[in-house]
Amino acid sequence: MKIATWMPGGGTSAGAEPGGTGGTGGTGFGGEQATPTTGFVVGDQLYAAPDGTDVLALTRAGLVAALAIGERAVATVTPVSLASVRLLPPLVPPSIRDFVAFEEHVEGVVKSVSGEAEVGAEWYEAPTFYFTNPHTVRATGDDISAPSGSTALDLETEVAAVIGAVAGSDGSNLGPADAHRHLFGYTILNDWSARDLQRREMRVNLGPCKGKDFASTLGPWIVTADEFENLHDDDGFLPLGMSATINGVELGRDLLSNMGWPFAELVSYASRNSRVVPGDVLGSGTCGGGCLAELWGRNGSQTPPPLQIGDVVRLTVEGIGWVENRIVPGLQLPPVSAARVRPRNRVRADA
Repeated sequence: MKIATWMPGGGTSAGAEPGGTGGTGGTGFGGEQATPTTGFVVGDQLYAAPDGTDVLALTRAGLVAALAIGERAVATVTPVSLASVRLLPPLVPPSIRDFVAFEEHVEGVVKSVSGEAEVGAEWYEAPTFYFTNPHTVRATGDDISAPSGSTALDLETEVAAVIGAVAGSDGSNLGPADAHRHLFGYTILNDWSARDLQRREMRVNLGPCKGKDFASTLGPWIVTADEFENLHDDDGFLPLGMSATINGVELGRDLLSNMGWPFAELVSYASRNSRVVPGDVLGSGTCGGGCLAELWGRNGSQTPPPLQIGDVVRLTVEGIGWVENRIVPGLQLPPVSAARVRPRNRVRADA
């Protein structure tokens, strides 16, 4: 079952499943005056959930209860057309952890930064993630503003898992089997990246921060985990096709099953000495060939070039659909002040 969030008013660039029906746009949550509607997508029809029920409420109810609510809505609610609404991000998550789980991606990006193609031994030892900004989540159809001071804008093609509640579990210290039960559904994630800003930050051995936190696209909806249950291989991987295009020209494609760890193990790792809670989003990291920086490393130059104003980026994932965004000019902000070297006094001069 697909779960979406929307506002009235049609637009462009909905994320219909490949071969399905598209044609609606999206806007982010910022600035909306009316109350968004959450509901269930069947073909090109939308069935609203009960009043006051948003996606976070459904994740807190758990997958089984959410499916029951969806079934009742489809049976009893008068639908609206997908073409008559603007899709929003399916949810504003409590947190977004973004992993780097594809070896091929790491090879290319390492080469673009250091000139070496070898993946560090630490990558193989355990999953790695960073926390990104849940307050700048964008929808399919939203314009993406180029961040001030960057001339190396990039996309990242990812699948994200959404966490749901499980009775008797607080989401902490989960083994992989229990973590799998917390998988509520999946959506597409574009972790927009300003590579020049990111490169400077990473030299401080912390981050990324401003190279990433200006925008992330989630959408077009969440497809519940039961839709994929029979597709997992014996090791828990999902062989879903993933691809990215810029202005209709394919950049790259991969399989989600090329992750180094299946999602259950990523959720398990995230919960170690910590917690995952309903609505949390965990990104897979960029698939092989799913960003420009990886190709820059392999080609030895910024070929293809960074994203430009007016470029349209589409990410497609088998069984989920697609998201599409256009790059637009952003604010030109004043330069950031450099650090002042201080004298390191330990006592005030007037003491």
